Amino acid sequence: MTYNIFLDNINIGFSKLEKADPPMGVVFGNINFTNKNLDYNFFSNYCKINSIKAEESSEDHFISTQTIPNLKVFNEKGTEIKGIGCYITGQDSEEFEITIIGIPYPFFEEEFSNHLIT
Repeated sequence: MTYNIFLDNINIGFSKLEKADPPMGVVFGNINFTNKNLDYNFFSNYCKINSIKAEESSEDHFISTQTIPNLKVFNEKGTEIKGIGCYITGQDSEEFEITIIGIPYPFFEEEFSNHLIT
């Protein structure tokens, strides 16, 4: 399944949320951006403007944000994947990942059954 990623109500890309930590209600995956200008500088500036804490290295173009309130993820049916936080980590020379933490059960089981051990 593909999940659409929105920042400030603008579709910035998608992810397959191909990785998970089910006991913690966490899913994460690589981001495929819709715009090539979405990079370290964009997210660094966004965090500064919106008072979002982030660990970053301008030398390596690496950033790991804390929760971004206006970062939202929706499944193909248009249902928002809600948790207690959603953030981005990545580096220009590599890929960026989106992580959603604290997704409650039973929603996690229903939406991400592929990540559960059967």
